[in-house]
Amino acid sequence: MTSLLSKVKPLVAAFPGAVWLYRCARNNIGSKKVRVPYSRAIDRGKISSNGRKEDGAIYKKESVDSVDFVLYRIVGNDLTPRHRKGQSLDNLKFILENEPVLIGCEKRFIVNRIVDKDEESKIISLLESSGVPYLHIPFNKDKYIEQGWDIEGVPIQYAPYSEQFSLLDESQKGRVLARLYRFKNNYIINNNGARNASLADGRDRASWILPWDGNCFLTAEGWDELRHAIVAQPELPYWVVPMARVTDNAKLLEPGFRPVAEEEPQMVFRADTQLMFDPEYFYGRRPKVELFWRLGVPGQWDTWSIEPWDLPCPEFAEEAGQFGRAGWVARLFSGQAELEVEQGTQALVGRGLARVEAITELCDRIDDESMASAVNPAAPVFTDLEALKNTGSTLLDHLKQAADAALQRGPYSVVDKKTLPPSRNPHDYWHPAPYFWPNPLRLPGLPYVRRDGKRIPGTRLYEPLSDNYDRTRLQRLFDDTYMLALAAVRFGQPQYGAHAARLVRTWFLQPETAMTPHLEYAQVRRGHDRNRGSSSGVIEMKDLYYFLDAVRLLVAHRFLDEDEDATFREWLKQYLNWLLSSRQGQQERTSANNHGTYYDLQVASIAAYLEEYRLLRHTLRDSRFRIIEQFEPDGRQPHEMLRTTTAHYCCFNLQGWVHLAQLASHVGEDLWGFQGPEGQCLRMGMEWLLGHSSSEWPYRQIDDFDSERFYPLVYAYRAHFESAYLCHGSVTAETIKPLFHPHDGIRPFWQLGTDT
Repeated sequence: MTSLLSKVKPLVAAFPGAVWLYRCARNNIGSKKVRVPYSRAIDRGKISSNGRKEDGAIYKKESVDSVDFVLYRIVGNDLTPRHRKGQSLDNLKFILENEPVLIGCEKRFIVNRIVDKDEESKIISLLESSGVPYLHIPFNKDKYIEQGWDIEGVPIQYAPYSEQFSLLDESQKGRVLARLYRFKNNYIINNNGARNASLADGRDRASWILPWDGNCFLTAEGWDELRHAIVAQPELPYWVVPMARVTDNAKLLEPGFRPVAEEEPQMVFRADTQLMFDPEYFYGRRPKVELFWRLGVPGQWDTWSIEPWDLPCPEFAEEAGQFGRAGWVARLFSGQAELEVEQGTQALVGRGLARVEAITELCDRIDDESMASAVNPAAPVFTDLEALKNTGSTLLDHLKQAADAALQRGPYSVVDKKTLPPSRNPHDYWHPAPYFWPNPLRLPGLPYVRRDGKRIPGTRLYEPLSDNYDRTRLQRLFDDTYMLALAAVRFGQPQYGAHAARLVRTWFLQPETAMTPHLEYAQVRRGHDRNRGSSSGVIEMKDLYYFLDAVRLLVAHRFLDEDEDATFREWLKQYLNWLLSSRQGQQERTSANNHGTYYDLQVASIAAYLEEYRLLRHTLRDSRFRIIEQFEPDGRQPHEMLRTTTAHYCCFNLQGWVHLAQLASHVGEDLWGFQGPEGQCLRMGMEWLLGHSSSEWPYRQIDDFDSERFYPLVYAYRAHFESAYLCHGSVTAETIKPLFHPHDGIRPFWQLGTDT
């Protein structure tokens, strides 16, 4: 139902009160949790036969003493908060010091992709000093960094920015995120990869292979039961060994101690078996259970929900039913008692949440370090300083003229507006909703009519009545500061930089003139929603991204000092917190059209400036879902095609994507090359749009349209796809105008960007 409302929202927006009705319906739905469709393994039915093959001619029953086993235990990363840090090393010590000799069994270990080199060194030293053989699978950071996000694994309606995602419970949200981390998880934890390495290494060593988790411990009694059961029925190629969870390892040393073994079991493989663990299944989401499902091993996992973001339940294998049960094994203490003592569904959920938190935190920490080491935070993101240095005289003349004009304007402040916002605080940014006109029918509760593309007086940039509000001043701030900063760097004339710094101080730093860091009163409809702004008002700060380049240049050339930069950063932090936590910000994040694109551009640009690399990466991750949502496989933009000015909005949205993809490239991520499951991508979006650039626009466009807007997109296309397609003759970038109307979404002097 919520997904349906999201689809019809743009269609009904033109009718009086339709958006209000939509919000009411959405809020009503939001008070309930979404019902997620699921399947279960038990729905497959039963195995058609027991599948057990009598092959005693190959595997005849032998005496207990003549059958050999090899036990591998896989020692990996401590994953806090699921485990206590150092617990793997402590449990390894406990095993080496206390586990009895296992008759007929060789013990081996696998040191599996441990990230903490100091911890890995201690584990290897302990094994070597104990004379225990081991395999070493090292962690390679470069290989890890190559792992991307599993975007295709999450249905688009559950994208982390979506309304549907917000309605999930916390455990469901965690599982969605876990799926996104699948490739990273599979590399760093290597859960089934290490198990399969055990099987490969063990086939030439013994008749039976035990590829077990590193925390497994066998008592003499447990091993004796296991070994006798297998020797008694060697025709069965697979065995499950029930596992008991213990919270006090010392209990295992007490004679006769036998806990209840009802946890997810371990497996034993005969050396000639063909089945292996599926390496696509990842830690924390049934990597071992997947094999139980294939073999038909019954258990509580048969009724577990298989959700839309899960890997699918497999069909029964040919060997289904060919297994037995043998003995029991203990799982040593994880170091987190509260996660071990609980039983039942809640315990499973709690451990599941802890696993998700643990693996995502480990991956995020490594990714944070990698991005921080690769990015120069002081370097401009959108401005090519080499292009600025080497630009031709024509463009330089334009820059000089624009900077000289900017010297005559400003400084600007929100306190200069001629009317007050509903808060009566002049420091609050204030602007009416541009497309909402008074309803001539004066219906109760429906005081406004939305007229898409038709602006009410005072909301057009630079018109005299716009002085009543803040939008024109904000745009002047962004554009003038950027042009002045470029001129200061290129011409070496300090008056440009000094005036640019004055603009920054006035709008952001000086208490008597500074804007409060929020947009609570952007795009207000008087008398509606307690006179608060709408989520769509967030887009009025859309050009902050290139303004931040200007501030970088001003700080680098000492027109702003370190203390001023620190004060500005504090303002940005507060504004970013508002974007992330306010109702307007959260609603804007869910927008399926250009508003979502420009929300991501704002958040990502601020995160890059503040060196909040985790937020930056997550924003760029989620923007990949937006590409899938916003572009058809042929490149059409369905959400923008619903507007009355389709040429404008298709160009405007795609221009936002150019900036966002440029930011991604700056920090080592690739949006240009991303493709959705049906081929949705920026390249096709550009080719579809630019394919109409040399002829009359065939779709609805009620306003005049500046066809030169296609040129910046053409040059961005050329820069990233190295194609002669859409060459547009011999027109050079420098001969095209450097300044477009701010509503077009093209930054001033776009020719000096890294995407041209």
